[in-house]
Amino acid sequence: MEKKKNTPKLRFPEFTGEWEEKKLGEIYSFKTTNSYSRDKLNYEEGNVKNIHYGDIHKKFNSLFDITNELVPFVNKEISLSKLTEDDYCKEGDLIIADTSEDYLDIGKAIELVRLDNEKVIAGLHTLHARPYLQKLSPGFGSHILKSDYVRLQIKMIAQGTKVLSITSSRLSDVFLILPLLPEQTKIATFLTAVDEKLTQLKKKKTLLEQYKKGVMQKLFSQELRFKDDNNQDFPDWQEKQLGELGDIVTGSTPPTTKGEYYNGNFSFVSPYDINEKRFVEKTKTTLTELGFLKGRKIRTGSSLFVCIGSTIGKVAQSSIDCITNQQINSVIPYENYNDDFIYTLLENHSHKIKILAAEQAVPIINKTTFSNYNVFVPSLPEQQKIATFFSAIDEKISHSSTQIEKMETWKKGLLQQMFC
Repeated sequence: MEKKKNTPKLRFPEFTGEWEEKKLGEIYSFKTTNSYSRDKLNYEEGNVKNIHYGDIHKKFNSLFDITNELVPFVNKEISLSKLTEDDYCKEGDLIIADTSEDYLDIGKAIELVRLDNEKVIAGLHTLHARPYLQKLSPGFGSHILKSDYVRLQIKMIAQGTKVLSITSSRLSDVFLILPLLPEQTKIATFLTAVDEKLTQLKKKKTLLEQYKKGVMQKLFSQELRFKDDNNQDFPDWQEKQLGELGDIVTGSTPPTTKGEYYNGNFSFVSPYDINEKRFVEKTKTTLTELGFLKGRKIRTGSSLFVCIGSTIGKVAQSSIDCITNQQINSVIPYENYNDDFIYTLLENHSHKIKILAAEQAVPIINKTTFSNYNVFVPSLPEQQKIATFFSAIDEKISHSSTQIEKMETWKKGLLQQMFC
């Protein structure tokens, strides 16, 4: 590879001199892993825990503390005789996902910083790397594998078309650029503090989401009720069909062959635009006025429900006038129904509505089925109280998400500058 200047852009002032380039295989040795699939694992009982590559991709923190993670056991009847004592995980080891469907996650790694004396093995589609003594400071390995220089090399050695993979022999030839141990320790300590702050923010968001879910279940089962402004009971809830609450609109896609319909200033919502955020504020695809007029306008405040495809049941609320594609049924609330309440109502019922799709040969919730779905609805004043309550929670969740996004962006910038 081209000779690289071995000093980072951002550095603690007490350190000088160039970092040293080493191959990963000079720093780590590789241990035996197992190939047990999920059906060989359980979360109830066992003597040995197993780190599965899917959990590295989706669940585990990069600095892995077993007391903070839910890790499955290997079923007791499974023989572990092929593993030697040296193959069991130790603190400081890296467990690397050697398979991924995309370049973003191939080679994603966790460093085992705390195992709490538990017996743990590296599982299906993982590489188990152990640092040689006195080569790395604890916590540093996980961070250096996220550096742009290392990530680029890992992407280059990945093989495959639909599924990418890496091997220990290829990974051993990846170059790492390392400072001396005191500087490693300083960097690891700093970045660990950043990770701990991120973890706290994510926990706060999770707690808010759990609180919202719990209160939502109690309110919509009417176990918990609001009082009116005079501390009196509101009227009984009435059973209605969704089609009685608002105008149900199934979207459509303007002809894609008509270039004059696309790339304008009007929003065109597809399931891609409906994510964990409540409001759709901008869309991947935009339309010109000509294209916009080809669809049925969905006014601001309406609720959008994905009714076809792999993301059936996802719900959002429009913060802009828009049109949608045919995978989305929208509810444009009538005058006696609160926009924000209808969104929360659909959010609460999304799982049950989604089940209706499973009853079809082709998973779909058509307009008729969607419109005829029965719900219980309170009076407008109680709707408004419920809507105000959940809007406040959603605002806090959104604020937490924004904090997390900003900190992750800041951390990414640090990694780009603090490593060669």
